[in-house]
Amino acid sequence: MGRHREGLGRDARLRRQNRIRQWGRQQGGWSTMRRPACRIVCARMKSLLRRLYERVVPFLRRRAPLSRPPEAVVPRVPERWTQEQAIHEGRRIDYRLYVPPVPSGAQSPRSLVLMLHGCQQDPLDFATGTGMNELARAHNVVLVYPEQKHAANSHGCWNWFKPNHQQRDRGEPAMLAGLTRAVMRAHDVDPARVYVAGLSAGGSMAAILAECHADLFAAAGVHSGLPRGAATDAIAALAVMRHGMKPLAGRVEGHAMIVFQGDADEVVHPDNGVAVVESARGLDLMGGPPARCVTGASAQGRRYTRTCHPATAMGGPVEHWELHGIGHAWSGGDARGSYTDPAGISASAEMLRFFLENPRRARA
Repeated sequence: MGRHREGLGRDARLRRQNRIRQWGRQQGGWSTMRRPACRIVCARMKSLLRRLYERVVPFLRRRAPLSRPPEAVVPRVPERWTQEQAIHEGRRIDYRLYVPPVPSGAQSPRSLVLMLHGCQQDPLDFATGTGMNELARAHNVVLVYPEQKHAANSHGCWNWFKPNHQQRDRGEPAMLAGLTRAVMRAHDVDPARVYVAGLSAGGSMAAILAECHADLFAAAGVHSGLPRGAATDAIAALAVMRHGMKPLAGRVEGHAMIVFQGDADEVVHPDNGVAVVESARGLDLMGGPPARCVTGASAQGRRYTRTCHPATAMGGPVEHWELHGIGHAWSGGDARGSYTDPAGISASAEMLRFFLENPRRARA
């Protein structure tokens, strides 16, 4: 009896399914029934997604920064700050090299500045104290920081006071000029835009290089230094540093130079700054256009007197910055470096400005 009822129920379900199928065939089949509904749903979804895109995407573009800078400002070659070595006549030279990044599409050659540290300093300390790398990055300038070996001078000073190191083709001037030329060849440097700068003993060597290698260095920056020939041995060097000196006679041709000297310097007498300026001017001391003198102060209140001697037929322009209240220290330097006075006017910025304004002049 139970099996008979199950059979009747199964038969009823089959008859009901057959009636549904028959009705569907009469209406054109299931596929024709679904198609209009599917079109309606798809059209509504597309409309909804389009409205969502039009509202959300512009909002996200306004709010979210680009994942990277535009291609036009992506450096083609990244900047470098490396420890390097060179050999000059059998002597190894250790130096730090800063090469700024090369922007995509850049074509113009670079400038170069040879940076000479002072006594008891090294290239890393000098780079930190002057902050010159950051300025060089903005102006596409290669920086070379050679290191004086303690075997050559027990205090790490450049030997500016020894006659052997005051000549063009001998000693440290020849070595430093050779290093400069090697870096120029390797890094596409404009030969008309090569400069030298230094502090104290480094500034004194910069003055020597400016005079002995005027064909190489377009201008020099001397901070708290002395002129070439100021001394011929260590004892004479200490005396002239302490008491100052009179300007040296006999200079014929001048050269472009910017000079910084603190009037509270107890290591290098302020009179030496005047001697450097007058040595750089050469025979321009005999005449020429009048100098322009201005006074001012740094943002921190350190005052200065700036005297500008214009270029003449005998040589390039010369600037003399007398730094009031500053001792034996790089003006406007970073306190993380040695021998710096952060409150002063930025000697680094003014030197680089002067250099870039004064490429080497073509000789008649």
